[in-house]
Amino acid sequence: MSIEICRDAWGIPHLRAGSARELARAQGRVTARDRAWQLEVERHRAQGTSAAFLGAGALSWDVLARRARLDDTARRCFGALERRDPETAEWIRAYVDGVNEELPSTSAPEFARLGLAPGRWEPWTPLGVWLATHILFAGFPAKLWRDEAIRHLGPDAVGLFAADGPGTSGSNGWLVAGARTTTGHAVLAGDPHRYIEDPGVYQQIHLVCPEFDVIGLAVPGVPGIAHFGHTGTVAWSITNAMADYQDLYRERLRRTGAGVEALGPDGTWHRATRHTETVEVAGEAPTEIEVIETDRGPVIVGGPEGLDAGVPEEDAGAFDASQERDREPFGGRRPGDPSSPSSDTDASSDRRTAGADPFRAPQASDGLADLNSADLQAPRPTPAPLALSLRYPPRVTEDLGFSALLPLLRARRTADVGRAFDLWAEPVNVVQAADTEGGLLHRVAGRVPVRAEANRLRPVPAWEPGHDWRGRHDTPRAGLTDGIAVMANQRGPAAPLGVEFAPPHRADRITALLREKARWSAADMPRIHMDTHLASAQPLLDHIEALDDLSPGAMTTRETILRWDRRMTASSREAALYAAVRSAVVRRLAAHPAFAALADPPAYPDVLLPWLGLVPRIAFALEHLLRAEELYGIDRTEVVREALEEVAAGPPPGTWGDTHRLAPWQALPESTWDAPALSGDHDCVLCTSAVPGFTDLAARGPAARYVWDLARREDSLWVVPLGASGLPGSPHHRDQLPLWLRGDLVPVVTDWQHLTKED
Repeated sequence: MSIEICRDAWGIPHLRAGSARELARAQGRVTARDRAWQLEVERHRAQGTSAAFLGAGALSWDVLARRARLDDTARRCFGALERRDPETAEWIRAYVDGVNEELPSTSAPEFARLGLAPGRWEPWTPLGVWLATHILFAGFPAKLWRDEAIRHLGPDAVGLFAADGPGTSGSNGWLVAGARTTTGHAVLAGDPHRYIEDPGVYQQIHLVCPEFDVIGLAVPGVPGIAHFGHTGTVAWSITNAMADYQDLYRERLRRTGAGVEALGPDGTWHRATRHTETVEVAGEAPTEIEVIETDRGPVIVGGPEGLDAGVPEEDAGAFDASQERDREPFGGRRPGDPSSPSSDTDASSDRRTAGADPFRAPQASDGLADLNSADLQAPRPTPAPLALSLRYPPRVTEDLGFSALLPLLRARRTADVGRAFDLWAEPVNVVQAADTEGGLLHRVAGRVPVRAEANRLRPVPAWEPGHDWRGRHDTPRAGLTDGIAVMANQRGPAAPLGVEFAPPHRADRITALLREKARWSAADMPRIHMDTHLASAQPLLDHIEALDDLSPGAMTTRETILRWDRRMTASSREAALYAAVRSAVVRRLAAHPAFAALADPPAYPDVLLPWLGLVPRIAFALEHLLRAEELYGIDRTEVVREALEEVAAGPPPGTWGDTHRLAPWQALPESTWDAPALSGDHDCVLCTSAVPGFTDLAARGPAARYVWDLARREDSLWVVPLGASGLPGSPHHRDQLPLWLRGDLVPVVTDWQHLTKED
């Protein structure tokens, strides 16, 4: 059978071929056709070369990406995949062949705008794209914030600020068993929350060959359908498990005549690998960087002389290392993909894999207990300059879990999905699945190392014993309650594997809505997607209600807010008033002397600083801060009073949608973008996240919505924020945006008679 590429009315590609390998080639071709500029950006981000055409704004990310050695890790993982699973490796090669066949003929205008020609993909580039997209999911940047908070505020600060913040990529996902649906077959629905990008981070696609017939949401640049798919007889979806599976180590390094050495937990100095690289920067002189790797992992900040920006030695004992995240929200750029050329003198590889298996099966004495007070104490001061290394599973195991991708496409029952996810590596997710025979699945998938409790909390000293990895955890499983299972990044089956989780508001609200009806259909689910009730408003509302002796204007504002229905709808003036007071409270708390030591983040690379910002941390922990019995001597009643008076004395804020608007990330921002008004908020089911106290613009939200119907796949529904095409000027570039804003979804089409053949 020859390759067949068709489109539906929304420009969504439907591909058919005679084999899985030919289908992968077709997927690579159509992705390059629809998303050429996106693929180019992702490839450069995965290589740490994006500053060469995006300019100085991307330099900090490129440096971090190279020092983290992500491109080299992708290369190693692909080499290991060729040895371990040659079928999957050849399937990936076919995808890359398709990309390389199509890219040279692209009409994407961004290339001409910058004078660029598309580059060539290597067989491991899809692995690099995947790694770069997900390296920041595990929350290791939060360890840097916690280290700072403990140092300046004490151990209790960990609990006060424990919340999913602007850097967290989350999701809503719910599974309704057949006993609770109108058809007697299960329904899965949800929406992944990521930074909204143009083009979008998900690609609607239909893949058909003699082995499988799957519709789902693919990651552009990666073959297959990993996160959300429906084969006709089984469907699956994922949410971020919020697990902790990466570690930061404070390193002591020294230079010798032979290179660089790192002090190990055995009290002796071990040779680290070292080489230099040059980062090209558009419009500026190139930057030379030093790439160092210890037995723990790549050094991502600092070196033998300490931190690059010169943190004083007296502060080194409370060393606060780099924070990185999935996307930089409002700094005008997105931290890019990782890469670094492999070194000819990589002596650390043999030491890293020699001896005991770093992921041996855990023993009965292993496990994650609750963090105790000893783990929360500040580290002992040391006069030595420090650096920070990152240890992450694929760098250790040379496995990104790509062996799961083909089995997922071939799955027919939930047991098949479960076996496929047994091969999953990262990111660590909660998986929900259902099949047409009544099979249900609710489990965690991914690899979480067993190690000391302190590793989970903050950077740990590399020169002290007891911080090594000692196997990996079994992934927990869960069931359904009253025929439903809801995951929204709250504490759930993954609770033993993480530290910080999302508040329960989204999960509780979805559960409450599902209990309102005895039977649900696929067509009912958008009502849940679009719910705007904000339960986390209660602590601030309680403080507002308790106020008296206000000015007349403030009293009117107070009464208006207290009449509010707690729905963050774009047309609501009450929601806008509440949000204005909330932002004023956040700013006043951030300016309080009690938090002064946290107001200026440590002198780390620019790409890391957004995750150390005091205003966002207070904004997303506001509920905890207002409910705490005591808050470092801060008079919160007076803070709320002053905030209410401030808002009352200013101009009326209008509606919530006047300021709460979509701000997608674009590699080359366009000046003509007319930002649409949004409903929702961070803790709503309709999770459109702004940063109170900083901006009402929303850079993060539902990167797709889906409803998988197990009764008839044709009754399934989906939508993305913009459109199927990444080409400006295409009729399908942003044709789904009005639907996404309203909460409407596009019907899934699987009948080839309703498709238009492209070539």
